[in-house]
Amino acid sequence: MATQQAETPQAVAQMVDAAKAFVSSLNGQQKAKAIFEYMDGERIFWYYPPMNRHGLPLRDMEPAQRDLAMAVMASGLTSESYEQAKLIIEHEDVLGPLEKEQGRITFTRDTSLYYFTIFGEPGGNDPWGWRVEGHHVSIHFSVWGDKVIGMTPFFFGANPAEVRKGPKNGLRILGGREDLAFDLMDSLDEKQVAESIICDAAPADIVTFNASKASLMTYEGLPASKMNGAQKELLMALVAEYVNQVRSDLAEQKLADLKKTGLDHLHFAWAGPVSKDSPHYYRIHGGNFVVEFDNRQDGANHIHSVWRDVENDFAVDVLREHLLLYHIL
Repeated sequence: MATQQAETPQAVAQMVDAAKAFVSSLNGQQKAKAIFEYMDGERIFWYYPPMNRHGLPLRDMEPAQRDLAMAVMASGLTSESYEQAKLIIEHEDVLGPLEKEQGRITFTRDTSLYYFTIFGEPGGNDPWGWRVEGHHVSIHFSVWGDKVIGMTPFFFGANPAEVRKGPKNGLRILGGREDLAFDLMDSLDEKQVAESIICDAAPADIVTFNASKASLMTYEGLPASKMNGAQKELLMALVAEYVNQVRSDLAEQKLADLKKTGLDHLHFAWAGPVSKDSPHYYRIHGGNFVVEFDNRQDGANHIHSVWRDVENDFAVDVLREHLLLYHIL
């Protein structure tokens, strides 16, 4: 079944304006790095560690251009998630000295190595999109006409998950999505806990990894149909923690769609001990909706978290439906 998309003209207008302003500020060399065709295979490649990427990094922009690039990112997010994204970028300045102190040889930690990419022509007749990506940030939006047709994968990570020394001591950028999950686990009775735990150890990373298409063979864990009202509210709050990363007009539409189909099809799965001091993982999966959270690395102080749409990551489902209709007609 094709993904339904409601018109969101305000979101689209702000994204178009921000993307056009950013593109207009670039010189020829910068445009060559920043702009790809919408249907280029580059658009569906994503990854969240530090690495060389396609796109235009903040490092290669003038200060005014950096502001315009950040405005593109802000156009798709709430003020809260925009601040989270900035904190994740700034977290490189926390992680770098920490790794040096530990004598670890690793990647260069650089707040300017976050890459901005435009796919297609903002505001044109054809689909277009934008991406912001770097260490622990991977954000993807697709737009067509007056509709935002795709907004996943949406990845945020944090290392350290909790800062334990220095000026930012106590900072937990993604603490909300961890605390809510523990609140939900704490609310479950013994039988529910047993059904929710799918493995004694947390996986090494999110299970869907950086695949262009999320693939989960089966539902696992505790179905929401076996939760009481208060537990379902906690589950919905956890779902909202992820969906509310995107701007409110888009998030409200997505949450309304989820509520319309009911929560009973969602499954909550846990792996590892139910302890913040031990590596732990959870997943929410139902229909095309998937959320994953993994905190295993660095002594359970390194979070990877993602929201995905099984059929419509990178707007694939919307585009597929259009192509089928086009050829049928």
